[in-house]
Amino acid sequence: MSSSPFCSWPLVLLLVLLCMVARESNGASNNVKVGSISKVEDADNFHIYYGQTFKVIKNAIDGKSYLLIQNTSRMAVRTKYCTSRIKSYVIPLLNYSVDTQSSQGGLPVSFFELLGLLGSLKGITSDAVASPCVLKLLEAGEVVKFEKGAEEVSQFAAHFISDTDQLQTCNFANFFPLSEGTPLQRAEWIKFLGAFANLETKANQVYDAVKASYTCLSQMAAKRTTSFKPIVAWMEYDKNGGVWGFTKEPHKLKFVEDAGGENIDKSINKITYNVSDPDDLEALHAILCTVDAVIDETLSSEPQNYTKKTFLDNINLEDNSCFAFNQSIWRYDKRVRKGTTLDWHDGAISQPNLVLADMIEALFPTGNYTTSYFRNIAKGEGVIDISSDMCDRDASLPLVPIIPACG
Repeated sequence: MSSSPFCSWPLVLLLVLLCMVARESNGASNNVKVGSISKVEDADNFHIYYGQTFKVIKNAIDGKSYLLIQNTSRMAVRTKYCTSRIKSYVIPLLNYSVDTQSSQGGLPVSFFELLGLLGSLKGITSDAVASPCVLKLLEAGEVVKFEKGAEEVSQFAAHFISDTDQLQTCNFANFFPLSEGTPLQRAEWIKFLGAFANLETKANQVYDAVKASYTCLSQMAAKRTTSFKPIVAWMEYDKNGGVWGFTKEPHKLKFVEDAGGENIDKSINKITYNVSDPDDLEALHAILCTVDAVIDETLSSEPQNYTKKTFLDNINLEDNSCFAFNQSIWRYDKRVRKGTTLDWHDGAISQPNLVLADMIEALFPTGNYTTSYFRNIAKGEGVIDISSDMCDRDASLPLVPIIPACG
């Protein structure tokens, strides 16, 4: 496990905190001792330390230490921290809420589903969620939608947020897997949430299963016997500026590499191309002539109407028959709610093995695998509109992670 993100944090602070907590916990009964633990193996931006009746999560996103105190310990009723460096929570949480209005994505909802914690979810700030079961709970009144305000948020034991640029009260907890550089690092944040509910064993099991599946798929893709790796252009169009750009986000490039593909040549140092500039447009077309597949992540308020024609219009191209990618133009908006809430920003983060399986099918099509998040608009594939009636299970039970066939 990496400790590099925390080397700038004074070790003395952690030792002082642990000593303070240890003094408070003296005299506690033996039956409140911490049992299972989670060891952070891949993620860089959080770390968990364990004491006798407490845990400390060091969060590199907000620079705080989260002190998690067992509810059966004497310390639970005697100790409360809410400073610029330390926040305390009594665990397991009786209830929690989630800020579902994050513009950055990275919501924890699917992680909570995998842990079996939807029964403790009592509040969301909007219905912009891609979980059919949460929508069902919302309709049944078991989850409430509330306005974001200090008084409203204070009724919950913890309020999990992914948008860190907002005024925070004592019960806010920053959940930000998007800070990590690889798909598996992001998925490991399930251990962060598991610690709040004493569900380390479950969190470990889920992450181990997802990681094993991802690793197997990556190794399988590496064994593909092709003369050359498929070249992929992961790109986005800014409609306001009329500019196309190629992604530089590490986790997206990692998906392509782990699927057995190759990202566009790193020697291409020009990142953006203005379609109104003839020279830029010609250069863009020249680059696209060299690729085998395109992933178009252009934002759209009506993804169901975003088709192959939309893409061709955006690159000012009427005939794409001379382009190798003409049958392989992909978007990750297959699972969507109300046109704008994509499961890509939630479920795809907690189960990156499904994304990798999709990517492998996109680059090495078999025709016998149904993708979860990607759709091929070159072949007219549409979207799946997420609704509450798609929840066909007991929402209080853990969601079993999907493990694609590998071999």
